[in-house]
Amino acid sequence: MKNKKLSNVLFIPHGGGPLPLLGDKNHQEMLEFLKRITPTLSKPSAIVMISAHWEEEVATISSAKMPPLIYDYYGFSEESYNIKYPAQGDPLLAKKIFNLLQESGIDAKLDSSRGFDHGMFVPLKIMYPKADIPCVQLSLLKSLDPASHIEIGKALSSLRDENILIIGSGSSFHNMRAFFSESSDEKNKLFEDWLIQTCTSENISPAERKEKLQKWSDAPFAKYCHPREEHLLPLLVCYGFCSSPAKLVFDGVILEKKMSSFLW
Repeated sequence: MKNKKLSNVLFIPHGGGPLPLLGDKNHQEMLEFLKRITPTLSKPSAIVMISAHWEEEVATISSAKMPPLIYDYYGFSEESYNIKYPAQGDPLLAKKIFNLLQESGIDAKLDSSRGFDHGMFVPLKIMYPKADIPCVQLSLLKSLDPASHIEIGKALSSLRDENILIIGSGSSFHNMRAFFSESSDEKNKLFEDWLIQTCTSENISPAERKEKLQKWSDAPFAKYCHPREEHLLPLLVCYGFCSSPAKLVFDGVILEKKMSSFLW
């Protein structure tokens, strides 16, 4: 009997606020990548999104049936506050995620009022513009503890048996002050090289890979690339789902910085 094909787990950059949807030239590579990757994925029955833009004291799951959009960015054109993405929520899936976390001893709660933030609706409007796939968002933890985020992914790994696409939406580089500085940024490159090697190498044991990701701040120029790690942590949740080497599916430039995307 053949092994059952597991659903995909994908870590992506979501870009700067609404800019990917506004024709910004510094997001062209990202736009083309997200359009290109979608046809290679089987259409999921639901999407679970871990966005860098939602943090709670405990793991929190959006459980509204029709979540509104949260325009959690500032100073952009009026057009950016009229973006629509009318995807439905999935209260039953939200409850299942809650139960799986509780069963693994991870504190969790449901939130029936929270909407979808731009870390969710910006990339999904590019990937699935029809908004015809139910979506659930899962928060990060305010503690920003790497090991805890890996454990969250591990607790939910059975969702991969159910044709559910898991997306970690963040960025492999996120130093706001450094964006638009010199584009040939050696610090950025050295961290990206480390991250790609750590996530994709077949020569790293599961235990070593987990330790490297838990101690990501020891990597070359890690804290330069992530002065605050909330944009990297969705990657650690994705890794927890799989605990296996990823495939590098994007190695490009966004906002004049090298960034990467990984698929399991």
